[in-house]
Amino acid sequence: MKIRQLTIEEFKEFAKNYELYSPYQTPEYGIVMENQGFSPLIVGLIDQSNNILGAAILLVEKHLAFKYAYAPRGFLIDYYNFDLLKTFTSKLKNYLARLDIVAVKLSPIIVKATFESHNFPSKPNEKYEIAFKNLKKLGYYHYGYNYYFEALKPRYEAILDIDKPYYVLFNEIKKEYRTKIRGAERNGIKIYKGRASELKYMYTQTKKKYPRDLNYFEDLYFTFNKNKMIDFYYAKLDTSVYLKEVQKNYNEIDQENANVNNLVLTNSSTIGNKLINRKINSDNLLANYKKNLISATNLLKNNPDGVILSSAMVITYKDTVYLMMDAYDKEYRTFNSKHLMFWKIIEKYSNMGYKKFNLGGMSNPELKNNKYTGLNNFKTNFGSKVYEYAGDFELVTNNVKYFMYRNTLPIQHILKR
Repeated sequence: MKIRQLTIEEFKEFAKNYELYSPYQTPEYGIVMENQGFSPLIVGLIDQSNNILGAAILLVEKHLAFKYAYAPRGFLIDYYNFDLLKTFTSKLKNYLARLDIVAVKLSPIIVKATFESHNFPSKPNEKYEIAFKNLKKLGYYHYGYNYYFEALKPRYEAILDIDKPYYVLFNEIKKEYRTKIRGAERNGIKIYKGRASELKYMYTQTKKKYPRDLNYFEDLYFTFNKNKMIDFYYAKLDTSVYLKEVQKNYNEIDQENANVNNLVLTNSSTIGNKLINRKINSDNLLANYKKNLISATNLLKNNPDGVILSSAMVITYKDTVYLMMDAYDKEYRTFNSKHLMFWKIIEKYSNMGYKKFNLGGMSNPELKNNKYTGLNNFKTNFGSKVYEYAGDFELVTNNVKYFMYRNTLPIQHILKR
């Protein structure tokens, strides 16, 4: 057996055999990252009959005089087959050492446990320890079980089963979110499929969240779009519709307030605490609706063509939709545009026959009241399960040069400042 470079066609054909597979393990993603300073390397383990037994797409980055490789979602291999993994690891180490690559870091899709809901205990994967021990026996260093986003890729992901009728999916969303979705639609928010020229909206909203430039967004879109694997959506507020909705609500509460005031006047001699409290609440509500009306009027005046509130980019592969990135304008967070946008995406791809929607990373769902609790709740409130993975591993491929590489890390951090 030997390791050799694979063609894109060979890799794609082999990848068809793998159910657990990520967009980060595609040749398309390797092409995208090439423009971000990485050198993609596609390799496979080949037997005597030229059959591929395992494969990987590595992103090689140069650090000063050293080369370091990343496999964002790991290798395409059976981690439970020790003999196969042993051969693959041994051959890969020798192959990468000849290329002066000092090590490879991977964040494999090895499920450790699943959570049916963020409120319930996890269900462990009974086979997990086999894969974990296989990697440890073969010299892979484990970085530990991080709780947040310290790993190469998130250790927790929310995945929604969308292989159901749309009305069932909607009813499985938390009631509070269903109300927000309906309200967002009434307020005049519509979801549009974006064009390449509109990617700047997403970049503007995400540039503080994702450490990538506009070129990355464009490369991602154009590269995956060649095979019709990517879509970009945004939520836009129709400010004229919103003003009409606010005006209608104001008129209703204004009428209610007038009725309460009339009751107070006609019962002035016997007015009780219940009626007084009702009037106070009605006056406060009317004042708030008046503020909303003024705000909606100014919003239409300043944005007659509408306002982009949120955006999302998804990649489709096999039977799964993957959320690659999303963002929203914090100034308009109360409009709940992301809630409506996510629902419309779920509804669309469910109707198209896709079976899963991977909503992306989150923090440990068992940790309550941390800074990512809002993110966790948002994703799980759509009815998703949470998958816990093994975390990051590192395989050293050249001990001497790796030691030298580790000693240069402080210098590299200084140069990046």
